Formats: sequence, C-alpha cells, structure tokens
Amino acid sequence: MIALVAATITTGLSAGLFYAYACSVMPGLRGTEDRTFIEVMQRINVAILNGWFLLGFVGALLCTAVAVALHLPSDGHPVLPAAVAALVCYTAALVVTRKINIPLNDALAAAGEPGRIPEPAAVRGRFEAPWVRWNVARALLCTAALGCLCWALVLHGDATG
Repeated sequence: MIALVAATITTGLSAGLFYAYACSVMPGLRGTEDRTFIEVMQRINVAILNGWFLLGFVGALLCTAVAVALHLPSDGHPVLPAAVAALVCYTAALVVTRKINIPLNDALAAAGEPGRIPEPAAVRGRFEAPWVRWNVARALLCTAALGCLCWALVLHGDATG
C-alpha cells in the first residue's frame, strides 16, 4: 500500500509539472521575443535539474516499479493490471523525454548565448513546436499513469476492505 501511495504522489507531481508547462509556461512564453524565449528556456532547463525534480521524476518510476513488484505474487489481487498499466504509461513518458525533449533541450543549449545567436528565430523554430507537442504527450501519459495508480488504490481498498 505504501508503494502505491508513493507511486501515486510522485506520478502526480510529474503529471502536474508537464501539465503546468502545457497550460501556463509555454503559452506564457509564446508571445515573447525569440532571444527572450531561448534565454528563459535555457535557464529553466538548467534550473530544473535539482533534487526536488528528480524526487518526483525518478521517484515515480521507482515507486511504481516497486508497487508492481510487490503485487506480482498477487493471489488474484486485482491491483497488478492497473499498476502495470501505470508503469507502461510512465515509462512511455520517460522514453519521450529521453528521445525527444532532452535532445531538443540539448540543441537549444548548444545554440549558445542568446545574444550571440545569429538567427534566433530559426533556433526557436526548431525547438518550440516539437517540444510543446511532445510535452503535451508526456502530460497525457503521466496523467494516464496517475489515473491507473488511483484506480489501483481503489482496487487495493476494495480487496482489503
């Protein structure tokens, strides 16, 4: 039960983070000048790499994997399918992050100091639309994982109550 609760909380943190980007951060940056956009995203991409972020981001994967492992000898306990579905959804979000969003972040960082980029509109153009699109995919995948974990908690309560 503790692993399920921890998985639900940490997955909720990740889903909320990606949701916040989708509905506030990126729309808020949409109207900014190209160099401002690049500078802000470069700074965010550095600032986000901290222990609090990693607690939710990596913690969700680890806690969900532990919850799955603890329910493998389920003796007919209905939690396992929902927990596995959550793990699959969250893992897919990590794959999107690793294969798409992080390389986009790295390319933005490699563009250099925003004031010295000769064509900031081109740099932004290669980054913004794909990053936003795939961030929405991450938000949806993490939200689906969160929903599965919530359902697993309901099933766990039904099985023990």
